[in-house]
Amino acid sequence: MILDNDFVRAQFPAFAEPTLAGQAFFENAGGSYTCAPVIARLERYYRQRKVQPYGLYDASRLAGEEMDEARQRLAAMMGVATDEVSFGPSTTQNTYVLAQAFRQWMRPGEAIVVTDQDHEANSGPWRRLADEGIEIREWKIDPGTGLLDPADLDALLDERVRLVCFPHCSNVVGAVNPVVEITALAHAAGAFVCVDGVSYAPHGLPEVGRLGPDIYLFSAYKTYGPHQGIMVIRQELARMLPNQAHHFNADTLYKRFTPAGPDHAQVAACAGIADYIDTLATHHGIAGDPAARNAGVHEAMRTHETTLLQPLLDHLKDRNRVRLIGPSDATVRAPTVALALDRPGAEAAADLARRGIMAGGGDFYAHRPLEAMGIDPAHGVLRLSFVHYTSRDEVERLMTALDDIL
Repeated sequence: MILDNDFVRAQFPAFAEPTLAGQAFFENAGGSYTCAPVIARLERYYRQRKVQPYGLYDASRLAGEEMDEARQRLAAMMGVATDEVSFGPSTTQNTYVLAQAFRQWMRPGEAIVVTDQDHEANSGPWRRLADEGIEIREWKIDPGTGLLDPADLDALLDERVRLVCFPHCSNVVGAVNPVVEITALAHAAGAFVCVDGVSYAPHGLPEVGRLGPDIYLFSAYKTYGPHQGIMVIRQELARMLPNQAHHFNADTLYKRFTPAGPDHAQVAACAGIADYIDTLATHHGIAGDPAARNAGVHEAMRTHETTLLQPLLDHLKDRNRVRLIGPSDATVRAPTVALALDRPGAEAAADLARRGIMAGGGDFYAHRPLEAMGIDPAHGVLRLSFVHYTSRDEVERLMTALDDIL
């Protein structure tokens, strides 16, 4: 399946925005452009339905129906039950709420496995439970490659481990971790699994039902939507953990881990993500149920990204004074490319900005993996990240600009 990149870009108003003209966007790992269906739904909600939802009058009824539609359609695309999908203000805050639920459920002496490859959102909240007597075990990366070895996890697992937390893909290493294999290892030891999908989901909405984790977290603002955190919590675990919401919401699974009311308009606008995926499926002749259409679009996105990524990796991997973080094979990583340089990453990003390349420089809340690889977080890295709407011409422009500054 060859992705129609021109059609894709036509779905994003940013590419027709005069203030962005002439600039190529390579900081997508920090947040993607928003697709037109999301913007349209958000505007309609604020214009027509900005009332308390689920009431008896039309504006309220329609507001609630749009919120439900977002949950139903995204759940169907990910292959999970509708009540297993819930929304919160951000992935970090969603993780903190879940950590509090596990704090109440677990007993002192029981253990949680975390990694030093994670963004702080799926590491810090769990590590803080050590103050409650819960043992925190760290699954460490290889300091040279930045990769996690499942064999090292196996050595950490025993009957005391209740939860294993790891990223689908690191926001600086870029390597795609084998979620199915890791989840099977953890489940065999009797542990639940929490996967941080923030850095992977922008490259294709995951089929969580097939992957198998008990919790899957990602951010809508990085998957072409509004600033919301989306979490999948499988029914068995959701019923087992203590309710974190109002007591009268305890029996509604998708409300149990949302202590405060969600942003109604942004939840409703998340249905626009499903609109966008369906639009791409129709245009590219991808048929079937929602999960099948999503899987086809996912494959098309990844194929396009991999085709564009490999020349960039080849361009960078053998340079003097440049350390390419993560694999040099595009097929086993996401197009999130971090470079450790002989100067601060932010300086290099500023040089690229003067050449019309929007990229990032810094630590990206990834202090732990950077330190594990011997990189000073204060020095940081230059991060170049793109998604399926990025064009071949933009990648070529990036490589030319890199030749100038490296």
